[in-house]
Amino acid sequence: MISEFIADKVLEEVCVNKALYVILATVALDAIGAGVIVPILPDLLTEVTGSGDFGLLFGLMLAAYALMQFVFSPVLGALSDRFGRRPVLLLSLAGTLLDYLVMALTPLGWVLVMGRAVAGITSANMAVASAYIADITPPDQRAQRFGLIGAVMSSGFIVGPVIGGLLGTWWLRSPFVLAALLNGINLLVALFVLPESRRGSPTRFALKDFNPLAPLVWLWNFKALLPLVLVSVTFGLVAAIPGTVWVVYGADRFGWDPVHMGVSFAIFGVSGALAQALLVGPLSRRFGDLGALMIGVSFDALAYVLMAFANQGWMGYAVTPLFALGGVAMPALQSLLTARVTAEQQGQLQGVMASLMGLAGIVGPVLTTVVFFSTRNVWIGTVWIVGAGLYLAATPLFATFRRPGSVAAPAG
Repeated sequence: MISEFIADKVLEEVCVNKALYVILATVALDAIGAGVIVPILPDLLTEVTGSGDFGLLFGLMLAAYALMQFVFSPVLGALSDRFGRRPVLLLSLAGTLLDYLVMALTPLGWVLVMGRAVAGITSANMAVASAYIADITPPDQRAQRFGLIGAVMSSGFIVGPVIGGLLGTWWLRSPFVLAALLNGINLLVALFVLPESRRGSPTRFALKDFNPLAPLVWLWNFKALLPLVLVSVTFGLVAAIPGTVWVVYGADRFGWDPVHMGVSFAIFGVSGALAQALLVGPLSRRFGDLGALMIGVSFDALAYVLMAFANQGWMGYAVTPLFALGGVAMPALQSLLTARVTAEQQGQLQGVMASLMGLAGIVGPVLTTVVFFSTRNVWIGTVWIVGAGLYLAATPLFATFRRPGSVAAPAG
């Protein structure tokens, strides 16, 4: 009897590990796919338009991707609650594969825009992947698993542009072909290896399942969750600062050339991936999710203040690992969020959060640009102080975080 129990537990652990690897591979390929287009995009648009006047097309591609992520993240999350995670993930992987093949072959600009719109829809499967992780992970290990997702995404955003740049010198469309091949392999692995993490709801399908506003209304009615959500959006706005002004700030403040920029990005990406992969779990076990969250916020806020006053290139390099340590905050926050909804609402939660973070990813760079360029000639470090100030403004909300058992989610 005991041996059968042990065998069952071992088999269960093997299945969970296989599922985890497939989900992490899906996240990695999403990140690589988003990054692979970056270095070849100017040449690709020049080829399609026949000139260097591709500003409108470039803007439409970026807007289409961001808009579809915002609209479809809550939809896919809610559908995965209704029908299960596996079918939604498989459909999104198939859509991504088709999208990359079209992007590799089309000579038409409007098709490229539609392709980026499809990519935005399929990349919204991050919400489903996060819900899957929440399904198969005990609450006390979720911060560590979400840290792994963050590490894999960071690695993908590093690898993607490198692949795109190298292959693009051989054939401009080859990065899309490779991305299609990798997604095809991932689709087959998911099809034959990935089990369902939860059964879908027995309720009948309705057109309201495609309403992107319904999950947002659900969240608004869930008052106890709103402080956590507000903190998450604040984090998204703050995270937009280095992503928006790092290159300009490095050139203006430190005199960095492209080589130094590349080195700084490499340090940023590698240290961030290592911190999320190796530190989130131990910090969460030692101090709890809330403690890990506060530690991450403290390091990140310190990094922003130091970057504001740094005036030599080596200082910029020295501060970069502190940003990485700040990266432990978001996985801890995700773990706190997942503990406050039922298993049947994980997809809905992750979809709403992905949508809101996508919105922060649109608004954040605009606000950052306005603050940076309006204060650039007064004091160039102002934008970093603003980021630290946003963290400071959000910290009183930590006191409102309740224990998971003391809140209840409203019906979906």
